[in-house]
Amino acid sequence: MDYKQFYLSAQGRVNRKQLWLYLVLPAVVVSIILSLIDAAIGTVDAESGVGLLSGLWSLIILIPAILIYIKRFHDRDKSGWWVLIGLIPIIGALWLLVELGFLKGTDGPNRYGPPVTD
Repeated sequence: MDYKQFYLSAQGRVNRKQLWLYLVLPAVVVSIILSLIDAAIGTVDAESGVGLLSGLWSLIILIPAILIYIKRFHDRDKSGWWVLIGLIPIIGALWLLVELGFLKGTDGPNRYGPPVTD
């Protein structure tokens, strides 16, 4: 796998397995670890509940996550613009979770390319 293509390009397709194994799982694990480090070294803002390191991590992962979501929509044979549905409070997050995390991509090639095999 070409990690630069995977994390920094909106071209192509990403299947459910790749989404969960290469974005969601690592992002959650790193977030938990950084939150614990923030708590241990005292860099958590009491008012917002966000730590310095975990906040920086959220900013760093934002662009790659959006690009992977776009490719996941491509796997579902939908435009990457659908990622904007995430801007709708509550409903958008639920939509993204179901659409990208649980629904199968299209079988065979679609207008965004061949299916991903791994």
